[in-house]
Amino acid sequence: MDERQEFSSALDGPGTILPLGFDITELRQREGESEVVWVVEWKSDKITASQLSVLFKFDGDKIYEARRFIDTEQWKNAF
Repeated sequence: MDERQEFSSALDGPGTILPLGFDITELRQREGESEVVWVVEWKSDKITASQLSVLFKFDGDKIYEARRFIDTEQWKNAF
C-alpha cells in the first residue's frame, strides 16, 4: 500500500468526528501528484446543505500543509 492509500485509509469514516445533528452527505476525493483534496458536502439540523474542502499537500510521505476552506459564518450559524 502506498502512502496515499494509507492516508486515505486512515481518514475513513470522517462523519464519526462530527457533533450530533451534523451529517456528511457526500465525500469526494481528488488526487494530484503531491496533494489530495477532499470536498465534503454536509448538512445539519440548522443548515440544509453546504460544502467545505480540505487540501493536504505532501512532501514524500509527510503532510507539510493542510488547509481548510469553509464558510465560517455558515458554520457558526449551524450551532
